[in-house]
Amino acid sequence: MDFRDRVVLVTGASRGIGAAIARAFAAEGAVVAVNYLSNDAAAEAVVDSCKAAGGDGWAVKADVTSEDAIRRMVAGVMDETGQIDVLVNNAFRPYAFDPDARTLFWDTEWRDYEVQVQGALFSAYHMCKAVLPAMQGRTRGSIVNMASDLVARPTIPYHEYTTAKAALVGFTRTLAAELGPLGIRVNCVAPGLVWPTEASRGTKEAVKETIVAQTPLRRIANPDDIAGPVLFLASDWSRFMTGQTLYVDGGLVMG
Repeated sequence: MDFRDRVVLVTGASRGIGAAIARAFAAEGAVVAVNYLSNDAAAEAVVDSCKAAGGDGWAVKADVTSEDAIRRMVAGVMDETGQIDVLVNNAFRPYAFDPDARTLFWDTEWRDYEVQVQGALFSAYHMCKAVLPAMQGRTRGSIVNMASDLVARPTIPYHEYTTAKAALVGFTRTLAAELGPLGIRVNCVAPGLVWPTEASRGTKEAVKETIVAQTPLRRIANPDDIAGPVLFLASDWSRFMTGQTLYVDGGLVMG
């Protein structure tokens, strides 16, 4: 895949899956805006790895739960490069994937759902709105939203998190229908459990072993496994795909 002369904005890219995605784009020649919230050193390390991989990049500090911060960040990227070709909405509200400590449905409050829906949809909504003029001006663009295979197979019923990610899939499909005539594609990547990441750090070995046993490829994904499908959906190789959800979980979800 060739991303030379392409500008890619990845939210939540200072660690984990986001960092792997940023490095993968850079390895294909992209200029990557590495969005992060607070860890300056980690973001700069990702930028250094992007440059070492053969691309370019810079760190962009912004809270993507703030509409004003999103607008300022996108304006800054446009001032710096004059274009945004790819947006990857990777940042999400922190969530601990611990089946022993999860909240059972009858103990959840509506506020629990609101927090996760806000985390899954707020930044994606405002990020898409902010980059739309740049993509419309070039009559092309690709947006990739990060969902979860729990939407299709709630192996562990994380109620509020999974509901929010299902809403993100619906948002992706309706946006794809709206933006397709403008030359802008919108798709989802839906990973299963990815380890090691901050979110999966507390996942117990017994849980990982159970998932591995149910997974045809007999292992759990690492962050680099997720980057490839994201690049595919952002590239011209998938130029006739939009509104799709790619499940990247070793075959745990098929269909």
